[in-house]
Amino acid sequence: MSITQTAISYYGLGYVEHARADFQEMCDHGCTTVILAVTEFDFDFWRPNIPAIVEAAHSLGLKVLLDPWGIGKFFGGEQVSKFLQDNTENRQVSALTGEKLPYACFNTNSFRDYFRNFCLTLAREAGADGFFWDEPHYAFPKGIASITGGVADDWTCRCPVCQKRFLDYYGHEMPKYLTNDVKQSRWREALAILSDTSRAIKELDARQEITCCVHATQNSYYVTELRGYDNWDAVAACPYFDVFSTTIINWALPESFFREITERTVAFAHKYGKQAERWLMGYYKQPADFAQIDRIVDLYQELGVDRIAAWTYRGGHGTVLAAPNALELWDRIGENYKRILGK
Repeated sequence: MSITQTAISYYGLGYVEHARADFQEMCDHGCTTVILAVTEFDFDFWRPNIPAIVEAAHSLGLKVLLDPWGIGKFFGGEQVSKFLQDNTENRQVSALTGEKLPYACFNTNSFRDYFRNFCLTLAREAGADGFFWDEPHYAFPKGIASITGGVADDWTCRCPVCQKRFLDYYGHEMPKYLTNDVKQSRWREALAILSDTSRAIKELDARQEITCCVHATQNSYYVTELRGYDNWDAVAACPYFDVFSTTIINWALPESFFREITERTVAFAHKYGKQAERWLMGYYKQPADFAQIDRIVDLYQELGVDRIAAWTYRGGHGTVLAAPNALELWDRIGENYKRILGK
């Protein structure tokens, strides 16, 4: 059996006794790991409770990974960002219009210090098992290339900091179009913040495990997503990441797409001695036939995936992103988790 870890995300941070009851339900659904979505508000307001919540999960046998959910809107997540509220100048800038956008520029020292302090403080205090880098990205996430190679979308970031970094490295002004130099620069700078912080976490505690989860896209001649982490070879090669993960695929997409993404995920992860992780969509949308969940889990197993995860606990029940039959979806994912682990 290749799959050894079954994870579920959770953003119910608050009171320990309520979290403990939720953790027990996760265990009953075959989860081995909880990915705690810790927001900037949680960090400022609920921080004294986070170690106790981690301990409650550990007491039930769950592994705990911390997800700085929506931090700076650099990571995925619906949460608002306190950093953006407090730092109006440290934002990503549209290359074509010069507009400041509601995304932190992760190349600024201001955000890099903020992110590093956020993570190292949690690494020292929370007692968790590691961190989960959740869909890091530049703004304007989709760049759809036409058959002739033209790019349809604007891109980021062309703020003064990014322009100076580019000038210092290449010796000429940063273009307003996505040249090869610009693509290389974006890959390099996007990886630097995660690599540097991951290294600092491991220097603090070598036992901390780091997962980097990037968007699942073909990155082929016809369609690519220029989010800064689309060079999977570079991301998977980072020596401070332990797990290479690719994110959720909508159930409506063909199963051949699931196969292609999974094959590539496993190939890049195993090329660099990392574990491979794939995701299930456990919120908002659900398959027309829940048997598709069984087939995709079997596909992940067949193709050598080491870990599977789902977003989110209880199918997002009670939120605006709940699946139509959220609790039934959650139960079916749990049945597959237990099945794949032989429980």
